[in-house]
Amino acid sequence: MTTATPAPTLLYLVPTPIGNLEDITLRAIRVLGEVDTVLAEDTRTSGRLLQHLNLKKPMLSYHLHNEHQQVQRLLERLEKGETMALVSDAGTPGISDPGFLLVRECLARGLKVECLPGATAFVPALLKSGFGAERFTFEGFLPVKKGRQTRLKELAAETRTMIFYESPHRIVKTLEQLAEVLGPERMASVSRELTKLFEETVTAPLAELAANFAARSAIKGEIVLVVQGHKEERTKEDRYTDDER
Repeated sequence: MTTATPAPTLLYLVPTPIGNLEDITLRAIRVLGEVDTVLAEDTRTSGRLLQHLNLKKPMLSYHLHNEHQQVQRLLERLEKGETMALVSDAGTPGISDPGFLLVRECLARGLKVECLPGATAFVPALLKSGFGAERFTFEGFLPVKKGRQTRLKELAAETRTMIFYESPHRIVKTLEQLAEVLGPERMASVSRELTKLFEETVTAPLAELAANFAARSAIKGEIVLVVQGHKEERTKEDRYTDDER
């Protein structure tokens, strides 16, 4: 009895370090060395990483502004058997970065996709916050304009720990708006420059965090904001189940 040969992986999603270049797996290095082409959000950034790893690979630019134009051409090459690794500037591709569209279309055509485990910014920020990590919601970037206030109001009653990505020039405004909608005393944690030399995590009530960062002359680095979930007030009688009574 012969067994069918499994289909080869054609597209790999490869996480890259979010700061410290030591945070890359041996498997990621091997895959980057074996594929035919590396799809990079920024070829300059990924080029420096490949150079650090002593790897020379053809690279193609694949980012938010060209992914719709690139997908069809990439699918044609993948269908011919070319292997590719998709990387973002930092972290796991597809998490607030391009990748979803290409993965979806590959799967629709029966092309095998493999995702390697590895670095992502929100996990260390969540754990360093000290808030509950048993249940959390990843919100990514809040809407910049349209729908922003609506989304904030929807999150006011969220009981799970909330995780956001934010840019340095918007973090103060975001903290102020969250303090206004969720309450100034709601606890939150701001992590920036994760895994880098000047890594920083500040945990305090939202209003205090807003004042802290507003007083700074400059804010640098990618930011992960973790906000404690809403805690519903319960009476003493409601704290126990009937069986426990």
